[in-house]
Amino acid sequence: MNGAPTRSGAMNRAPTWGRAVDGAPTWGGAVHGAPTRCFAVEARCGRARAGRLRTAHGEVLTPAFMPVGTQGTVKAMLPGELEEIGVQIALANTYHLHLRPGEEIVRQAGGLHAFMNWPKPLLTDSGGYQIFSLRGLRKVDDDGVTFTSHLDGSTRRLTPESVIKIQEALGPDIAVTLDEPVGYGAGEERARRAMERSREWARRGLAARKREDQLIFGIVQGGMSAALRAQSAEEIAALMPDGFCLGGLSVGERREVTVELTQTVCDVLPADRARHLMGVGYPEDIVEGIRAGADLFDCVLPTRLGRNGSAVTSEGRLNMVAAQYADDLGPLDPACECATCRQYTRAYIRHLYKAKEILAARLVTYHNLWFYTRMMERARREIVEGTFA
Repeated sequence: MNGAPTRSGAMNRAPTWGRAVDGAPTWGGAVHGAPTRCFAVEARCGRARAGRLRTAHGEVLTPAFMPVGTQGTVKAMLPGELEEIGVQIALANTYHLHLRPGEEIVRQAGGLHAFMNWPKPLLTDSGGYQIFSLRGLRKVDDDGVTFTSHLDGSTRRLTPESVIKIQEALGPDIAVTLDEPVGYGAGEERARRAMERSREWARRGLAARKREDQLIFGIVQGGMSAALRAQSAEEIAALMPDGFCLGGLSVGERREVTVELTQTVCDVLPADRARHLMGVGYPEDIVEGIRAGADLFDCVLPTRLGRNGSAVTSEGRLNMVAAQYADDLGPLDPACECATCRQYTRAYIRHLYKAKEILAARLVTYHNLWFYTRMMERARREIVEGTFA
């Protein structure tokens, strides 16, 4: 696809760099437990922030959305197409890459960037989400977690230290400490135990770091309790990671609860480091997350929708398999300038889905990621202009 991305330019605001001395930005690796000076807040509108995150593979203008490439690929998309769209940073999964192909193969290939042919920043999550999603295949204790592989039944042991070691071999720009999420409905005592375990795992993971060119984010937990969330934010911040993840949200709770807890955590966390709200993917939820103070977002939603016939558009979500589009010769989204919308009709896209052609998923995934990327650029622009609220 040859769609030219519309990128927001550099903002004419003086950045406030995290941990700067006398106002001068200073970059570099973590030293003696102090966080890397990697994030600058350039503008605010209420709690919403426009920032700049520096990594070993380039800068990320925030707020930003990270497409999910669990297995080292964003499903249906070539890396060059992600660049056309304007994607700044992608996410991959530590647990799944550890199982297949294994971090040693990736290391020998020159790291995950070279292995998947992606030149821009990468974040790998810790595998902690699999503690939540693969409950029938794991056993958790204070030292770590033992998984039974869903691929071959083998036993895999992950500890806070081994998770960092795996991510250092994979070589993403941002690694994440191991954590224990709890599901919606977990009692406060259960949430407290998981929060305390996640804090201890973060401490151990940060102590195990060896690469100074890799950022490490610590994860805030605490279930659905605002008090536990605030406590976790304070305790994780005291460990001085390079940034923060807000985990264990968007797991079945009402949107208002997600927003309230995100706001609670962001009000506690230091302002000088980036905040990643994990797994929140509906456009309206992302906008509310930005409004609450989060900077980075990830979710499988736009790519999963693309594979299953749904397009996210300025008119709402469209089911492109519906009969009403059989003779609709208009663009997928009249307000969109992506290559899919400029070159293909709704009728053609519906035909591809009905014929079970792979191109259908590619065209709509391309569009969905374009929509998300433009949405984040607009949010950033409006924060800088003071109109986001």
